[in-house]
Amino acid sequence: MSTSDVVRSAIAGVRRELFVGGTWREAASGRTFAVEDPATGIHLCEVADASPDDAVAALDAAASAQPSWAETAPHERAEILRRARELLADRSDTLATLITLEMGKSLAESRREVAYGADYFRWFSEEAVRITGEWKINGAGDGRILTMRQPVGACLLITPWNVPLALPARKIAPAIAAGCTMILKPASLTPLSALALADTLADAGLPDGVINVIPTSTSGATTQPLFHDPRLRKVSFTGSTGVGKVLIENAAANVLRTSMELGGNAPFIVCADADIDAAVRGAVTAKMRNLGEACIAANRFLVHADVAEEFTEKLAAQIGSMIVGRGLDPGVEVGPLIDAAARDKVAALVNDAVHAGARVVVGGTAPAGPGYFYPPTVLTDVPPSARLCHEEIFGPVAPIAIFSTDAEMIRAANDTEFGLVSYLFTRDLGRAVWLSERLESGMVGLNRGYVSDAGAPFGGIKQSGLGREGGSIGIDEYLNVKYVALDVTPG
Repeated sequence: MSTSDVVRSAIAGVRRELFVGGTWREAASGRTFAVEDPATGIHLCEVADASPDDAVAALDAAASAQPSWAETAPHERAEILRRARELLADRSDTLATLITLEMGKSLAESRREVAYGADYFRWFSEEAVRITGEWKINGAGDGRILTMRQPVGACLLITPWNVPLALPARKIAPAIAAGCTMILKPASLTPLSALALADTLADAGLPDGVINVIPTSTSGATTQPLFHDPRLRKVSFTGSTGVGKVLIENAAANVLRTSMELGGNAPFIVCADADIDAAVRGAVTAKMRNLGEACIAANRFLVHADVAEEFTEKLAAQIGSMIVGRGLDPGVEVGPLIDAAARDKVAALVNDAVHAGARVVVGGTAPAGPGYFYPPTVLTDVPPSARLCHEEIFGPVAPIAIFSTDAEMIRAANDTEFGLVSYLFTRDLGRAVWLSERLESGMVGLNRGYVSDAGAPFGGIKQSGLGREGGSIGIDEYLNVKYVALDVTPG
């Protein structure tokens, strides 16, 4: 099958309407917006463009379904999640093609994303039957303390474009397991994967109204009425810190529960005693996974002076040899950035660093179009004043700075308002523990360049967010705790 045939088949197989109350429907206004292939700039299709009225209709459906869904047996919720996981595995190739078309990453990367999203359905299928409470004697001995955990209620889930299937899955799976209904607002740049996921969940037997999907080109205006509606009880958002702050302010109107997975500025630390080959492999993963367009991507490389030359040479050789091209093409490892604005931002950050004194080891120049490509790039001698030391790059650029002491390195690593993840490579167990305790981040990748796992609590501190997704505590974000005081005094 030719590439054009693959594109036509993938687009023809996905719904492009709103999904509200178990029904596919056009937007109330009849409006649509375009979805583009970032590898070519070619228009792929039009998707229904939800309005505020459509958002309210979605909340109507979620609120109507909430009472019966909350009373659904845990085993039934678990079975739906298991079936969803199996369907995702069965449809992996089709879904991966869709992700690559609208986001740009390679097919191999997209397949990994489908598997990662499916893992959340498997994990929370097991957590759905493990929602516990507590029973104990009170301090005075004349009563009992009973606690129970109950669904929060209708949730608004807002997801970004960079991981268009797995990040919705990471929010949807615990909401289903907990007994919550939801409205999903996917990114306007990549709505097709989320719509395909909703179709998969419907095929898995999820009841009407439990999930409602409203793609829109005007996210703020479309979702604004929901924040003032008392039927909405939670908002979960993954995206930039700036937008997250606005959503927290909006959530204050009705004191909504919030989960915020926000920006990052991850340090990647290579100590003098590190296994350099392992550190380079970890660096390639931490930097180049998802094209560098990830909140957990390594953003600043802090390398001990004793090993800086070796590490830089080996990293440049690895990154510089990666194959750049359209994600659908065989052998491609690095696809395009999401749009022209993203490419231009990365180019501007590199140019700023070079003007400040940084040296380009490999890459550093965007090719001519079509598509929004930027080559894998390594910079060295990067001064602390460079913008990319303080801003999230969100692209395939590795800026390297040198340190001489652990104290100097810790100061540099923590010199940011963000605190999502840190990466640390050392063969000294004592140093590993000591440094891990002092790194100001919610997660640490110790001698590995990847931290995401459905069984682990994903999230940050400082301005990188609130709450955790995944792990045994991930379901807690969708549950309220109720305390019942029981009098057991005789007579």
